[in-house]
Amino acid sequence: MAEPQPMPNPPDDESQIGHEREVDHESRTDDKSDLDNENESGIEDERDLDDEKEIDESEIGIAFDPDGALWERWNTLYDRFNQVGDLNDISKAISILRVVVERTTEGDVNLAGMLSNLGSSYLGRFDYTGNLSDLTEAMSLQTQVLDLTPEEDEDHPSRLMNLGNSFLRRFNRTGDLEDVAKSISLQTRAVGLTPEGHVDLPGILASLGNSHLRQFGRTGNLTDVAESISLQTRAVGLTPEGHADLPGILASLGNSHLRQFGRTGNLTDVAESISLQTRAVGLTPEGHADLPGILASLGNSHLRQFGRTGNLTDVAESISLQTRAVGLTPEGHADLPSMLMNLGGSYLRQFERTGNLEDIAKSISLRTRAVGLTPEGHADLPGRLMNLGNSYFRQFKRTGDLVDVSESISLRARAVSLTPEGHADLPSMLMNLGNSYLRRFEWTGDLEDVAKSISLKSSAVRLTPEGHADLPEILMNLGGSYLRYSERTGHLGDVSESISLRTRALHLTPQGHADRPRRLMDLGGSYLCRIDIPANPHQGIRIPPGRFFGTSASGKLTSRRVQKRDTHNVLVIVLQEHLGTLEDNAGPDCDGLSEARSWLEWARCDTGPLFFERPTPAHCTADVGEPGFVMPGGRLRSQFVVKLVRDSLSCSTGSLYTYDTMPVGLFALTMAAMSSFSLQVCSLESIVNHPEPSLNERQNGCSPEPDETMHQDAQAFSWIHSGFIYQEYYMGLFNDMDLNQWCIVMSAIIDNPETHHIHKRASLFSFASPTFVSARTNGEKRFANLLMLAVSLIPKGHAVLPTMLMNLGSSFLSRFERTDSLLDINEAISVQSRAVDLTPAGHADRRKRLTNLGNSFISRFKLTRDPSDLSKAISTHTQSVEITPDSHAGLPIVLNNLANSLLCRFEHFDEVGDVTKAIMVWTRTVDLVPGGHPSLPGYHTNLGSAYLQRFTPTGNTNDVTQAIYHFHKAACLTPEMHADLPNTLNGLGLAWEEYYMSSGHQDHLNEAIVTFTCASTCTSGDPNVRLRGAIQWARLCARYDPEPLEILTAFETVMNLLMLVAGLEETVRNRYAIIEEHGGLPVNAAAIAITFEAPQIALEWLEQGRCLVWGQQSRLRKVTLEDEALKHSQLASELDSLLEKVRVIPGFESFLRPLQCAAILEHLPLSGYVVVLNVCNLRCDAVVLRAGSDELQHVPLTSFTLQKAKRYRHMLSVQLRCHGLRAQDVDIMGRAGGPYLNKNRDDLTVHSILRSLWKEVVKPILNALGLSKGDSDTIHLLPRIWWCPTGPMSFLPLHAAGVYQGEGAESISNYVVSSYTPTVTALTQRVKNDLPINDQVSGLFLTCQPEAPHAAAILGTIAEVREIHKEATALGMKPLILEGDDVAPDECLDHMERYSSIHLACHGVQDISDPLRSRFLFHKGPLPLSAIMQKNLPNADLAYLSACQTSTGQETLADEVVHLAAGMLAAGYRRVVSTMWEIGDGNASQVAREFYQYLWKHRPEGSGSRFDGSLSAYALHHATQELRGRLDNTDRSLLAWMPFVHYGY
Repeated sequence: MAEPQPMPNPPDDESQIGHEREVDHESRTDDKSDLDNENESGIEDERDLDDEKEIDESEIGIAFDPDGALWERWNTLYDRFNQVGDLNDISKAISILRVVVERTTEGDVNLAGMLSNLGSSYLGRFDYTGNLSDLTEAMSLQTQVLDLTPEEDEDHPSRLMNLGNSFLRRFNRTGDLEDVAKSISLQTRAVGLTPEGHVDLPGILASLGNSHLRQFGRTGNLTDVAESISLQTRAVGLTPEGHADLPGILASLGNSHLRQFGRTGNLTDVAESISLQTRAVGLTPEGHADLPGILASLGNSHLRQFGRTGNLTDVAESISLQTRAVGLTPEGHADLPSMLMNLGGSYLRQFERTGNLEDIAKSISLRTRAVGLTPEGHADLPGRLMNLGNSYFRQFKRTGDLVDVSESISLRARAVSLTPEGHADLPSMLMNLGNSYLRRFEWTGDLEDVAKSISLKSSAVRLTPEGHADLPEILMNLGGSYLRYSERTGHLGDVSESISLRTRALHLTPQGHADRPRRLMDLGGSYLCRIDIPANPHQGIRIPPGRFFGTSASGKLTSRRVQKRDTHNVLVIVLQEHLGTLEDNAGPDCDGLSEARSWLEWARCDTGPLFFERPTPAHCTADVGEPGFVMPGGRLRSQFVVKLVRDSLSCSTGSLYTYDTMPVGLFALTMAAMSSFSLQVCSLESIVNHPEPSLNERQNGCSPEPDETMHQDAQAFSWIHSGFIYQEYYMGLFNDMDLNQWCIVMSAIIDNPETHHIHKRASLFSFASPTFVSARTNGEKRFANLLMLAVSLIPKGHAVLPTMLMNLGSSFLSRFERTDSLLDINEAISVQSRAVDLTPAGHADRRKRLTNLGNSFISRFKLTRDPSDLSKAISTHTQSVEITPDSHAGLPIVLNNLANSLLCRFEHFDEVGDVTKAIMVWTRTVDLVPGGHPSLPGYHTNLGSAYLQRFTPTGNTNDVTQAIYHFHKAACLTPEMHADLPNTLNGLGLAWEEYYMSSGHQDHLNEAIVTFTCASTCTSGDPNVRLRGAIQWARLCARYDPEPLEILTAFETVMNLLMLVAGLEETVRNRYAIIEEHGGLPVNAAAIAITFEAPQIALEWLEQGRCLVWGQQSRLRKVTLEDEALKHSQLASELDSLLEKVRVIPGFESFLRPLQCAAILEHLPLSGYVVVLNVCNLRCDAVVLRAGSDELQHVPLTSFTLQKAKRYRHMLSVQLRCHGLRAQDVDIMGRAGGPYLNKNRDDLTVHSILRSLWKEVVKPILNALGLSKGDSDTIHLLPRIWWCPTGPMSFLPLHAAGVYQGEGAESISNYVVSSYTPTVTALTQRVKNDLPINDQVSGLFLTCQPEAPHAAAILGTIAEVREIHKEATALGMKPLILEGDDVAPDECLDHMERYSSIHLACHGVQDISDPLRSRFLFHKGPLPLSAIMQKNLPNADLAYLSACQTSTGQETLADEVVHLAAGMLAAGYRRVVSTMWEIGDGNASQVAREFYQYLWKHRPEGSGSRFDGSLSAYALHHATQELRGRLDNTDRSLLAWMPFVHYGY
C-alpha cells in the first residue's frame, strides 16, 4: 500500500541561517552584534546632549529690562519647561523673548545674547516636538549671533559650538552627512580659538568628540570613534578633580568606548566604559540632577557587557543601577520616560537569558508606563512606541500568542505613522515593522503579511541613503523576507532577489565589521536555498513491493542537491577577502575560482598555512627530510587561522547567547574546504589535562571571566567543526577520517588549560548538530561524552538548556538512524523528555519539542516493536495538537505527525479504528490549509494513502474512490513541472489498480496504466520515483496487456530510468545499493524482448543495465574527461541541460544513453563468437554474436532454469568449502587454504555440476553453432568463445563444463578456447582500441609480494617470478623484476606506464562495497584499483593476476561483475588472467610457467624485445590443460585447475 511519510518538525536547533535583527529606537545607537536586537541606550544620547547645551546668556536681560519683569517671566517659563516638559511654557517663553528682541535696537551690545537665548528656546521646543521649522529658526538666529560676534570676542568659540550643536541636531533628525561635517568643522574652529587652560576647553573638546561619535554612528568609520575617544580623553585630562563637569565628560568618554565596543566586539572597550562611568557615578553627589542619567548610562554599559559575555551578574547590575536612576527621577521629570524605557530594556535582556515570563511582563509594564508619560506630539514618542512593540514582539516569540505580535504590529505601525517623512529613524522603524509582519506570517502562513514585510523593508531601503551605516542591515533583512517568501511559494526568483540584496549588503560592510561574519553566513544561507526548491516535505508515499520482478519496498528517496556553483561562488568571495592576511609566501592571489582551488591545494597540505604561522613555501618541492625542504614554524594557532576566525567571530567570541549565530553555512564552508586533510598536522604534545570548574561553580557563574586572548584556538576549531557539518550535509564530502581527526582535536581543546569553560561550552554548542553525529566512527563513546559535557556546561535554569537537550536528542536520533543502536534511541528519548519537562506550559517551543519526542518514540517502535512506544508517540503528538492554536501555521504539520503515528499503529496491529482516526486528522489538516498552499497537495496525498490502506481490510469501495479523489486532487494541485508530481501519480496509479482488482472493470485498469505511464514519463522529479512508476507500468502491461509495442515501450522506459538513477548516485556504494534493489530488471526486460522475438532489443537492454558502475568508471577513467564531467555536474541546474552539455564532450556522446545494437556489433572480434547468456525466472536463453553479421542467433536453453543456476552456484560454494577453498569474503590465508572441517556433502558433486552445465547450457550452444571437436595438439586452431553470463551464471565455470567420467567424456576444451567479458561493449572497446603497442614500453614488469603485512606468506611467488624473468631475459625481451620491499605501490604504478604488461604475484583483496578500493597487497602498503584507474595506460596489454579471488564476484551484484579482473579491464588492460577462487601455491606457479612458455614458443619471428599477450587466451587454455593432465580426476583436482580464467580480448 502507499504509505505517507512522517513529517517531523526540524530539530530544535538554534543555529538556523537568516535571522533578522530588531532595532530599538530609544536611541540611535544600534548594537548590531545580536540578532533580533534592540537598543536600550537612550540616556547615552541625553548625556551627549547635555554636553551640547547652549551657552546661557540670560544675565544680559538686566540691561534692557530695568524692571526685569519680561526677562524674569521668560526665565521662569524656560526653566519650568526644562523640568516638566510643558509645551505651553516654551511657546510662551518664545513669544515673550521675541517681544524683547523686537524692542532691542540694532547695534545694541546685548542683541547677540538675546538672539542666542531665543535660539535656545526654539531648540528646546524642537527637542520636544521634532518640528524642523523650530530647528531652522534656531539655526538662523545662531547664524545671526555668530555674524554679530567678532572672531576675537571671547564668546566666539561658544557661539561656534552652539551652531555646531544645532547642525548636529539636524543631522540626528535627517541623517544628512553634510550637517555632521558642518558641525565638526564649526566645533574644530571653536577648539582652535580656545586657548590652552581656558575653562571651557574641556567641554568644547567633549562636544567635538561627540560630533565625531555621531558621524561614526552614520558611517561606521572607526577613525571617527577613535578621534572621539582621543578628544574626550584630552578633555578628561584637562578637567581638574572636583570640577562639576568631570562626571559628565567621563560618562561621555565611557559612551565612546561603548560605541567602539559595539563596532569591534573588543571586551577591553566595554570594560573601560564601565570603569569610566563608575568613576563618574562616584564623583556625582547624591541629589545631583545628572546622577540618574549617569547611573542609567553605567547600567547600559553593564547591559552591553552582558550581551557579550552572558554573565547574569551584569544584567542584574544593569537593572539595579537603572532602578536607582528611576527612583531618583521625580514624577513629571522630562527624563523619566527614557529611564523607564531603558529599565524595561534591561528586564527584556534578562528575559532573553532566563526565559522568565515575569521579566518580560515587567519590561512591558515599564515601557507601557513610559509611553503613557510621553505626551502626544513628543519627538521621542515614536521610538518609545517602537520599543514597547519590541517587548510585545519578544513575548510573542516566547508564548506564541498572536495577540502579542498583533499588538507589536499595532504599536510599530503607530510609531511609523508618527514619524515624519525624511526622519533619520524612519527606515529602521519600517524594517522593524516589517519584521513583525514577517514573524506573524511564519505563524499564520498568511501571504499578505510577508508581502507587507517586503513592501515595508523595500521602503526602508529606498529611504536609506547610500553610505548609511544601517543600509547593509536593512538590505540583509529585506533579503531575509524574500527568502521566507520563496519558502512559501517556491519561486526561485525570490531566492535570486535575496542573494542580490544580501550580496549588495556584504559589499557595503567594511572589513573587520562585527556584523560581517553573520552577513556572510546569511548570504550563504540564501545561496543554499538556491537549490531545486525541495520537494514538498509533506508529500511522499511508499511504493509497495513489486509483484512481478521482485523489487523490494523502499521509502521515498529524497535528495537535497546543492548547486555547487553557488557554494563555490561564495567560497571565492570569502577567500578573496581573507587571503590578503597572508605573507608573501602565501601562494597566489585569489582572483577567481581556479585561483581559489590552486591556493587550497597548497594550503591544505601537511605543512601549509592553516596551522603554521610560517608554512613551507608553496614553491618548495622537496619532501620532508630531503635537502632544500623548509620546515614550517609557529605553534598550532597560526596567524592566518586566528585572523580568519577572529574576523568572523568578533561579535560573538566567547558569548553564550549568540551561539545561534554560529553558522552551518558560509564561513564553515570555507574552513571545511581548507581543513579537511590538515588536522593530522596538529601537534598535541603540549596539551595537558586541566580540571573543569565544579558543577556548582558553573551553575552559579563563579568561575573567572575569560581572557580575550586565550580562546582563539578553541573557537577556530569550533568553526572547523561547523565546516565538517556543512561539508557532510551539503557537499557529501564527509568521511570517517575527517571525523576521527576532528574528535582528537576537539578533545584536546576541551583539555587545554588555556580554554576557559565558557569557551568550551561555546565550542561544544554546535557539537549537537544531528548531521554531524550521524557520521559513524570508532570514537562514538568519546563523542557522546563530549555531547553530554556540552549540556553539563550550561548553567542551571538557563533558557537555552531545553534547546541544547533537544539538539542532543536529535544527535542521538541521527546516530540511531545510522547504527540502529537501542542505546542511542533510548538516550535520545531520555534527553528530549527532559527538554519537554523543562519547557514551561505556554512556551512557544513546547509544541515543537513534543513533536520531536513523539517522532523519537516512533523510531524506537520501529526497532523494538514495543506497542507502548506507539501509544506514547500518539499521546505526545496529541498533546502537541492540543496546545497548538487553530490559527498557528504549524498546526497542519502537528496534525500530520499525529496521523502518521495512528497510521503506523494500524499497519502493525490492524486496528481499523486507528486508520479511521488518521483519516479524520488528515481531513482536518486539509481543511485548515488554504488553497494554493504548497503543502496542500502533500496532505491530499497522505489522506488518499490512508483511505487506500483502509480499503484493504474493509473492501469498502467508498474508501478506494476517496483515495482516488484525494490523489487526483493532489495531482491537479501540483504544478506540471513540480518534483513531487511523479510521486503523487504513483499513488493515484496504485489506487486505480486496487479499484480494478475489486471491480474488474477494464476502464479502471486502463486508468492505472495511463497514470503510471504519466508518472514515469514526467520530465521533472526524482528519477527513483519515476523508475518505480515505470516498473508498475511494465508489470501491469506484462500481466494484462498483450500489446507488444506497449510492453516494450514500458520496459524501455524502465531501462532508461535505471541507467539514469545509477548514474546520478554520488558514490559507488550508493550506485550498488540501487543496482541490488533493481538487479533483476535488465534480465527480465531482456526475457520479455526475446519472448516478442526482439533479440536486438534484448541485447541493448542487457548492455544498458549490466556493469553500470564499471561502464561509467571506464568512461570517466581519464582525468581530463572526469574533471570535465564533474565541472558540468557542478554547473548544471537542470538535468536535461546537464546531459546535453556532457554529451557534447568528445567521448561522452552516449553518456547515460543506451547503445544501439548496430553500434554494439560494430567491433566484434573476428576469431570466434560472443555468447550472451540471459537467465531469469521467465526463461533462459543464449544470444550469439559474430563478426560480420548483423543478425543475432537466438538459442533457447529449454532444459535450464534460474532455479538450477542458483542450485549449482550454491553447491559449488559447498564443494569449495568442503575442500578448504573459498570464493569470496576470503580471509587472507595464502593462495591455498587448509581443509574445511565441515564435510557435509550434497548429491551434486563437482563432476555433476560440470556435467549439468555441459548438457543443459554449453552443448546446446555448441550444437547450434555447428562446432565440432578439435585436435588437442593444435589448440591454436580452435575457435574462441567469449562468455557474457548474467545472474548466478556469472559464478559458474562455463569454461570447464563437460563430462569428465565414463566412456562419453568430453568437455568444452575439446571444442573452443573460452574467455569471459563483463559486457559485450567491454570486449568491443578492446577490439576497437587494439592499436600497436609502442615498442619503447612493450615489455613485462614482474613483482612478487610474498610477505605483505597482516597476510600469510606466499613464498612460492618468489621462484615463480624469478623463473619467468629469467626466461624472458634469455629471449631478449624487456622484463623487469622487483620483489617485496624493492617496490612501493606508487613505484609500481610508474612501472605500469613504462611496461605494457604486468605479472602481479601477491595477495588480492576485493572490496565488494566499493570496487575501486579493491587492492593488491604490497610489503609497503596496498595498491588500490582506483590508483591504477587514474593512470593513463594507452599501451596496457596483459595483466596476469597470480593472486587469489581476483575474479570472484559478489552474489547480490552478479550483473556488475565486481572483481579485480573486471577492474583491470576497466583500467585499460586488453586482457587479464585471474582466478575464481583460492589457488594452490604450487599449482599457481606451474600454470604461470606453462602459460609464459606457450607465449614464448608462439612468438612471431622478429619480435625482438617486444612482449605480445595477444595469445594469452590460448596460453591459459594450454597451461590449465597441462595442469589437468598431471592431476587425477577427483573433485579436488577439478577444483585445482578450474579457477584460472581469461578475461578480455
